Amino acid sequence: MKNKKKIFPKPKKKSFAENLKDFIMITAGSLIFAAGISMFLDPNNLAPGGVSGIAIIINHFVPLNAGTIIIIINVPIMILGVVKFGFRFLWTTIYAVALSSGAMEILDRTVGSITSNLLLAAVAGGALQAIGIGLVFRGGATTGGTDIIVRIMRQRYRYIRTGTLFLIVDSMIIAASGIVFKDLDIALYAALALTVYMMVFNSVLYGGDGARLVYVISSAKEKIADRIMKELDAGATLLKGKGAYTGQDKEVLMVVLRMRSLPEARDIVREEDKNAFMIVTKATSVFGEGFKSHDEEDL
Repeated sequence: MKNKKKIFPKPKKKSFAENLKDFIMITAGSLIFAAGISMFLDPNNLAPGGVSGIAIIINHFVPLNAGTIIIIINVPIMILGVVKFGFRFLWTTIYAVALSSGAMEILDRTVGSITSNLLLAAVAGGALQAIGIGLVFRGGATTGGTDIIVRIMRQRYRYIRTGTLFLIVDSMIIAASGIVFKDLDIALYAALALTVYMMVFNSVLYGGDGARLVYVISSAKEKIADRIMKELDAGATLLKGKGAYTGQDKEVLMVVLRMRSLPEARDIVREEDKNAFMIVTKATSVFGEGFKSHDEEDL
């Protein structure tokens, strides 16, 4: 009987330094997330999705603040998270939920709303929420609720990005907020907050992967490759190719570069061969030396 493929791979054991880094990211992320909810979104009835969005909707009907409601909703979802990810996930997520919820309570009583301008609240609240959740995710935890559901779905459907899964779930919550608050403007501003959230969240979660895959076809490929390796400290590979029209054998230079190195690479190609054919494409994920580790968890 063939072994079944594991849908939920066991995470690798982390060192003390890695755990400390995760703890710092989870702490900072939880506080930033709480600030976005308590100071911008909740006071303006903006529910951009997630359990925080559900809590803001429920808060419209019951005399409980968003932090308390979030804790209540999280209990059954946390149990599911433990089943799928184990007890390390439980403790880190409990810490993130407790810290963010507690911070919401304190900010709600001491600071309150920063602005009543819905546009500013949507942009600032969505951005802070995204930065917070992005850092918590990178630390190996979640802020509970739909974050756990999305993380589980991401493990099962690895070809769908985390941000896309959030978009699907959160869009339904935004639609509910428009119905509950009976205000199209509120729903539209909540959608704006979600749009800002998606852009910032993907940047926080995947920003470190920003790379470009470059192909160069040139008679000066050796000189170009040598300069790229020496001046940009990047690896280069020569691929075998054949011209479809001429039938002549060619070698194609392939290089993966960080975004910041792309302008210098273009200068090198231009200086060595102005007639070179250069193709630049986006590399969404790069694994290997100088980039992400193969053991790194999918986010």
